[in-house]
Amino acid sequence: MGTGGIIYELRKQIQKITTELKNLDSSSDIPELIKSANLLRSNEHLVEVNLKMSELISTYKDYSKELEQMLATVFDIQQDLKEILKTQTSLISEQKKSKTKKKSSKK
Repeated sequence: MGTGGIIYELRKQIQKITTELKNLDSSSDIPELIKSANLLRSNEHLVEVNLKMSELISTYKDYSKELEQMLATVFDIQQDLKEILKTQTSLISEQKKSKTKKKSSKK
């Protein structure tokens, strides 16, 4: 899979995890349960939220890495294009000088 595809998949995964994390944030106390049951539920909820946050951070790390690689490739291409442009400009200048010399020597 190319870099663009990887970035797209990671972005989808980030959105999925973010949605799952939002769904986990609805932690209201259930009045029917006793205090210890609420504490246990709260603890389980915090563990689940922590796992999702870790997953999200890991996915963002992968996403950032792919973006950095893509950016490095873009900069490499930019540098190559600058070199090509310099070479072409140099060739054009040489051709113009050559034509000017030929015209002046014919007179």
